[in-house]
Amino acid sequence: MTEREYNNCVNQYADNVYRFIYKNMGHAEDAKDVVQGAFEKMWVNRETVDNDRCKSYLFTVAYHQMIDVIRKNKRITLREDFNENSKVTRDVHHDSKRILQDALNKLNETQKSLVMLKDYEGYSYEEIGKITGLNESQVKVYLHRARLQLRSYIVSPENVI
Repeated sequence: MTEREYNNCVNQYADNVYRFIYKNMGHAEDAKDVVQGAFEKMWVNRETVDNDRCKSYLFTVAYHQMIDVIRKNKRITLREDFNENSKVTRDVHHDSKRILQDALNKLNETQKSLVMLKDYEGYSYEEIGKITGLNESQVKVYLHRARLQLRSYIVSPENVI
């Protein structure tokens, strides 16, 4: 990959990668760090990265870095969340965007990433498999289970608008 090809890749895919990571993480600064790390890794490995596969490479690296950050943050915030859960208050205000975001947050990292890659970014099952390291059948099964979980959460009586 040449410097020009790298710059074209940055211009073409930076927004898509950021949107994917941000939707999964929900924190802008962490998402920026992950995206920057992915582009940095691609730059360091530019000699071995095929320009035709730069998008797949970029999403794969960003996905794996995102999973690492999420796991690290879970270990840190688990203790804080335990104390906050004792003071639960429920807001009666319902809106579809919040309900959908809450439903997505109920999914595990893999399921959430699969939904984001397929339904938000429009990747094929094969492309998602390459990005996540799953085979196509696993992607379909996990995505189906995630959608069932989303549907059951969204249509539950307390979430119906």
